[in-house]
Amino acid sequence: MEYYLGVLQTIGVHALLGLSAYLLLLTGQLSLAQVGFFAIGSYVAGMLTVMVGWHIAPALMAGAIAAGFFAFLVGFPALRVKGLMLVVATIAFSGIVRLFFFNLNWRVQVDGLEVGPDSTQGFREIRYFAANGWEQFHVVALIWSILALVMVLLWWLDRVRAGAVLRAVGEDELAAQSSGVNLTMVKVAAMTAGGIIAGIAGGLFAHSTTYVDHHTFSILLATFAVSYPILGGLRNVLGTLVAVIFIQGFIIEGLRFMGDYRNILFGLLIIAAMNFRPQGLVDGNFRSDLGKLLGLKPTGGGNDA
Repeated sequence: MEYYLGVLQTIGVHALLGLSAYLLLLTGQLSLAQVGFFAIGSYVAGMLTVMVGWHIAPALMAGAIAAGFFAFLVGFPALRVKGLMLVVATIAFSGIVRLFFFNLNWRVQVDGLEVGPDSTQGFREIRYFAANGWEQFHVVALIWSILALVMVLLWWLDRVRAGAVLRAVGEDELAAQSSGVNLTMVKVAAMTAGGIIAGIAGGLFAHSTTYVDHHTFSILLATFAVSYPILGGLRNVLGTLVAVIFIQGFIIEGLRFMGDYRNILFGLLIIAAMNFRPQGLVDGNFRSDLGKLLGLKPTGGGNDA
């Protein structure tokens, strides 16, 4: 049971990370900075619970705010570049964050023990849940409750004017600008909101695994973050969750016996999806395709609402 609960933890955290990239992709921005915001949320939340003794709730909020603040700062210079140049710029930001935490050595005495980030040794004492009597089931419930809340908020956002503006910017910037849309405000807001979500995911990750270091925030994790919404599709937030379940639940965990060859399968999956489901797994035909798979007769049109 512990193994399956651990998988649910991983899926929940990765779904949040994917949703942070989903927001940016709606505006046409392909950013690999999400892993940097994830790292900031991890360390800030972990340091507050371990070194200062904060409750998990305000610690997660502080980590999210810190990540959102840096996302806000990154958003403005990122507006000057597009496409591959934006990818390179955001990789550089994540690399700077990774290097900072690689060199961060801040140890303090708490209850007679020395705790805190230890440079190349990472941050090893993030045991808030165990120290406060949390069972693994409680941790899973917390992660998925936050995931459900974020998904509902993004679902609602997609159905009001703000969501339409995000999609308009992603589809045609010039047309959106000619309609009176402030491109700067929209893109920076998307970057900031994405940073906040990534920061929450990072804080949850640090506390559920009890240990983080600079190796955690790799380019592979950044690639996963943007791959989830691309593979799942940008039609709605459900696509990102479906992609995370498929990749983390089936490829990463279900095919563990394949070792590192799973990464090759992951790459082939992305290539196949771009050719056979260019709109993502959850596209306009998802409902009818699912009905066919389950042997159900179609009850209406093939397009999802």
